[in-house]
Amino acid sequence: MKYLKAYGPLIILVLLIDTVSEMISTQVFKIGKIEISILPLVFAVIIAILVYLIPAKPIKKLYNDKRVKFAGKYMILIMLPLMARYGANVAPKINEIISVGWVFLVHELGNLGTILFGLPVALLLGLREEAIGSTLGLGREGELAYISEKYTLNSPEGRGVLGIYLIGTIFGSIIFSILAPLLLGMGFNYKAVAMSAGVGSSSMMTAASSSLAALVPKHSDTILSFAAASQLLTSFIGTYIMYFLAVPLQRFMYTHITSLLDKKKEVYPDHD
Repeated sequence: MKYLKAYGPLIILVLLIDTVSEMISTQVFKIGKIEISILPLVFAVIIAILVYLIPAKPIKKLYNDKRVKFAGKYMILIMLPLMARYGANVAPKINEIISVGWVFLVHELGNLGTILFGLPVALLLGLREEAIGSTLGLGREGELAYISEKYTLNSPEGRGVLGIYLIGTIFGSIIFSILAPLLLGMGFNYKAVAMSAGVGSSSMMTAASSSLAALVPKHSDTILSFAAASQLLTSFIGTYIMYFLAVPLQRFMYTHITSLLDKKKEVYPDHD
């Protein structure tokens, strides 16, 4: 009974938001020749954020730390059936997936993009140790575990990865649900876009693949199976890519870029 009293209001709020989001259903918007489908999942995230922003004490109590931790802890109960469904989608398409298996392996190298492109920008913006945590992948569970183990989450590196983790949790599904249709509209093959959806985050992958499947319904099974296979591969191989490629590359780039920036400060001491 005490659990019902403690978490019941939050569960009721979640069910109400879910109901409203499903009533809104999938909405398709056109920007020129590009179609963007906004899923109920995205509306649910937006509504939950807007509800939190209501300046009322009862609302703030609904979102207290205890309830937020409860929601995060048991989110896996929702994700497991979803992953089981994706696993079932992979099986019928296994031969097709194996035929392009090398492409999935090359896709894993895309995880280095956050370092190659993100790290220089972060350092130029004035970040230092925070840049290590914020550019090591998309800041999902694997990166979070590595940074917390090596530096602790109270360190600058820990603050960096936590910041990216929180931004990804709040806005990731929204961005990915828009990005996938945009890439399709730009002329990318639907299989390629589906493969790119597996980035190590179940919610981001679901948002991207579902919005893509809504635009190409006759290939929805292929899209969902390719996205799921990519996600599984990222979960399995992504850790090794991070340890043996991403971390050494990041250390190398961090050392050399910070050295160049420090030399520039010595030459131009008045310029921050």
